[in-house]
Amino acid sequence: PAAIAPFPADFPRDRLGFARWLVSPNHPLTARVWANRAWERFFGTGIVKTTENFGSQAEWPSHPELLDWLAAEFMQPTTVRTVAGQPTHAWDIKALDKLIVLSAAYRQSAKASTNDYEADPENRLISRGPRFRLSAETLRDQALALSGLLVPDIGGPSVRPYMPDGVWDETSRYGDLRGYKADQGPGLYRRSLYTIWKRTAAPPSMLLFDAPSREICTVKRSRTNTPLQALALLNETTWVEAARKLAERSLTSEADSDAARMEWAFRTVTARRPEPHELQLLLQGLTADLARFHAEPAAAKQLIAVGNSPASSSIPPETLAAWTLTSTLLLNLDEVLVH
Repeated sequence: PAAIAPFPADFPRDRLGFARWLVSPNHPLTARVWANRAWERFFGTGIVKTTENFGSQAEWPSHPELLDWLAAEFMQPTTVRTVAGQPTHAWDIKALDKLIVLSAAYRQSAKASTNDYEADPENRLISRGPRFRLSAETLRDQALALSGLLVPDIGGPSVRPYMPDGVWDETSRYGDLRGYKADQGPGLYRRSLYTIWKRTAAPPSMLLFDAPSREICTVKRSRTNTPLQALALLNETTWVEAARKLAERSLTSEADSDAARMEWAFRTVTARRPEPHELQLLLQGLTADLARFHAEPAAAKQLIAVGNSPASSSIPPETLAAWTLTSTLLLNLDEVLVH
């Protein structure tokens, strides 16, 4: 539309010409919209809060000059940068992401005083680092990666991870989604990007974490915090199995004591060393769990049997079960679930 940017006379009147018009240097929207979405992905809220709406009813940008600069850098970088050793170029998404995450704004601490939260509750002034819950797909992929279960293969057909029995029976009249059966091999541990998806209903574990249906394009997701989310993270097969495999990694690490193993596990999931009081609490919990499972060996075997991957036969079931509970606690820390 001419109201946005004139259509150059030398551009062909077809889809190729339209594509060139969308990314022409005089187009005011395309680069700004994408730069704003990239900002929201890292900060939780876009420079324009209404990421899904840049029209007449959009919210005014909190930092219009910053948005202009990011858009200009995205269209044509003014300085030579490299990503993975390669020089960046125009419309380089990885370069834009790198520019944001290396900024002083992003590298701020997320800690803030009560007064700061009252003055800037949504961090629109970028007075602190970002802090928000990870998306549904990222939470699952992160748990699989930390446990060592993630299969990083790229491409291929959709896969079928764990889901509740009969999850789509009531909404499927044809096809093979009735009587849903999970995969038995690597498909259980592929990235969430490849999960089979019914257009009118997302996988339940993703719906719990605000993944939308795919009936319409959804640019901006809601972000909630409900008891069902905690129940899923503590009991859903994917997370219980991931906790067991993380426990196996901890027990087979080079650490030579429970304290050292606990420190290794904590550092693996949080990227920092535990404080002395945190380590003490974790070890106390581990001791109590060990006592419980030695008194109830059947419960230990039941816990470590969750999931399709086999439990290590070289680790006593009671020990593995106790460390599985500890690993579940670690995977549910705010530091792990929150960006």
